[in-house]
Amino acid sequence: MINHLNSKKILWIIFLTIFLDMLGLGILIPVFPMLVVPNSAFKLIPITWTTGQGYEMLGWLMATFPLFQFIFTPILGQLSDKYGRRKVLIISIAGTVFSYILFAIGIAFKNLPLLFIARIIDGTSGGNIAIAQAVIGDISPVASRAKNFGLIGMALGLGFVSGPFIGGKLSDPNLVSWFNATTPFWFAAIMGIINIFLVITLLPETLTVKSNKRLDITRPLYNIKKAFSIPGISSVITPIFLYNSGFAFFTTFWGVVLAEKFGFNQSGIGNFFAYTGAMIILGQGLVVRKLSGKVADYKVLYYSLFITGIPIVINYFIPSSHTIWLYYLPPFIALGASLTRAFSTALLTDIAPSAVRGEIMGISASAFALSQVLPSILAGYLAVATATLPILIGGIFTILGGCLFIYNFKPNRYMPK
Repeated sequence: MINHLNSKKILWIIFLTIFLDMLGLGILIPVFPMLVVPNSAFKLIPITWTTGQGYEMLGWLMATFPLFQFIFTPILGQLSDKYGRRKVLIISIAGTVFSYILFAIGIAFKNLPLLFIARIIDGTSGGNIAIAQAVIGDISPVASRAKNFGLIGMALGLGFVSGPFIGGKLSDPNLVSWFNATTPFWFAAIMGIINIFLVITLLPETLTVKSNKRLDITRPLYNIKKAFSIPGISSVITPIFLYNSGFAFFTTFWGVVLAEKFGFNQSGIGNFFAYTGAMIILGQGLVVRKLSGKVADYKVLYYSLFITGIPIVINYFIPSSHTIWLYYLPPFIALGASLTRAFSTALLTDIAPSAVRGEIMGISASAFALSQVLPSILAGYLAVATATLPILIGGIFTILGGCLFIYNFKPNRYMPK
């Protein structure tokens, strides 16, 4: 039996686990563009390659992680039901640590296959957040479950702010002479090792009844099939899938645009994404909380998808001589993204039958992971024409997602009476 004090300790360990997971993802953001953009000291593509070929490679590299996460996260969730949260969480974090080490070595030796192997390993083992959510579900009474799950959003936000900032600074040799593109990954690996130690020494097993079900490796495909076939659920997931795909076009190559068109270095890119992350935290903490329970979820989504998409399109038209304009748009993009993430999840919870609510959340997570894959690949090919083209396409996709939601979702039919 887990008492109140143990529950608090477990929550803080899980908070740290999710924070470090997002920190590692955030650290990638300012470094990735510098591996391919012209005139970068960190450029590692072969000298015989064109810049366009480098962008194509970057798109595939960015797609590798969400693809393998889509395949393996549901499997890791099943394994945690069968063998326990603690064991699978330790293995998951260890895989992530190993991937950071391989990525650092790949950068140091300019070994592109090793970079892909590292991202495959990270995607395969990257079920940390899903397992952490299961732990919180195990230990939380119904009355405090929403509050405890709120810690996940806080950890995600803090990780997204600090990750790009730390990645930008740790890779900047102007700050410390021996800093380079590999330093953030060694830092992330050390943080992961500390996290493994904390989980081993402080986290008890929270699963009380283990599953006897056979492992279903087809679950990811089943999830996607079901996502687009359940009336009501598909009317939300389909437009949100389109919206998330558009947002993926934007996030995949926005760092490249900042470097190539506006002359940002890795430190500047890290600062910019940290600024955007701070706006997301403010959006979640202020606007989402004020609107929650006061305005119908679907009515918020009627506006939030456009609040995201329109500023993304405007970004495409900002001239390189007007860098200051870049800082006016992130508050709107962050607000739209915060509202869309929170209220689309809430809407799915509202319309999903209680008996399959957990399954629907898993299906939604699978759809989100898949929505990151194809846009990342296509963005690399679109950027061959111009690095800013994925930004325009991303904005259009998010706006189309909003139009499809307005057309597709019928509140009188799908909302509970």
